[in-house]
Amino acid sequence: MSKQAPKTTFSGSSATDQAIAGFVAGAASTLILHPMDLVKTRFQLNTSAIRPSTIATFASIWRNEGRMRGLYRGVGPNFAGATASWGLYFWWYTIIKDWMRDSPSEQLGPAQHLLASAEAGALTALFTNPFWVVKTRMCATRASDPGAYPSLRAALPRMWREEGLRGYYKGLLPAFLGVSHGALQFMAYEEMKQRATSPGQIEYIGMAAASKVFATVCTYPYQVLRSRLQSHVGKSELYDGVISTIRTIFRNEGFRGFYKGMGVNIVRVLPGTCVTFGVYEGISKLFRVYGTVP
Repeated sequence: MSKQAPKTTFSGSSATDQAIAGFVAGAASTLILHPMDLVKTRFQLNTSAIRPSTIATFASIWRNEGRMRGLYRGVGPNFAGATASWGLYFWWYTIIKDWMRDSPSEQLGPAQHLLASAEAGALTALFTNPFWVVKTRMCATRASDPGAYPSLRAALPRMWREEGLRGYYKGLLPAFLGVSHGALQFMAYEEMKQRATSPGQIEYIGMAAASKVFATVCTYPYQVLRSRLQSHVGKSELYDGVISTIRTIFRNEGFRGFYKGMGVNIVRVLPGTCVTFGVYEGISKLFRVYGTVP
């Protein structure tokens, strides 16, 4: 067996390299695809029996909310949340995987990838949840609505004054449940990467898309639950807890209520995942090529 070549690093740490690549990838996908994220959020929060089409919703926002400005409402917290999430996720994921290995050349199995992804996802959710609360509330409202947040910078101190620390962490329990989404996605992605022979950029994108669809179908209800909890400002018996929210959705909307917005979500996550992982793998490759052995 040939000895594996030592790993190179651009920044002096492979974990930092992965964090930088994740940060840039998250920024690129968010700036390109935020309008789809906005529409998905509004679909998730729609409790009526009438389901507007995706095209009609885009047209309504364009016509009534300031065109591009309306479609990019909430992009600030979404950008902050996405870049921080991808950067922190890949940083912790790399550190945890390295900690699991007995030697640098050891190949991890599906269970180890699942565990490393879950741990990295839980840590990331804990640090970034306030950004997602603001993003959900801004995407759910128009800029002209009474009490609507004008920006991330204005929203965070206002939330602290009005709701305290609890406001920052609304929807955290569903977010922890949603760790299974990232865990399933990365388990599938890593297993496909290990079985691929000299994959190129197109192969990476295809594997990323397949793993994302697999994870989305398995775990989508948590996203609806999280959006419902995060969107509500203040206290209410209806959305005061996870169990009561689940019961309310099921009673009023049936099982389909847990999958509202999944169609537009898949349309959104496929190009988003392709952009994210394409940029991530491209930057990671550049770091390996131009890096040095620490």
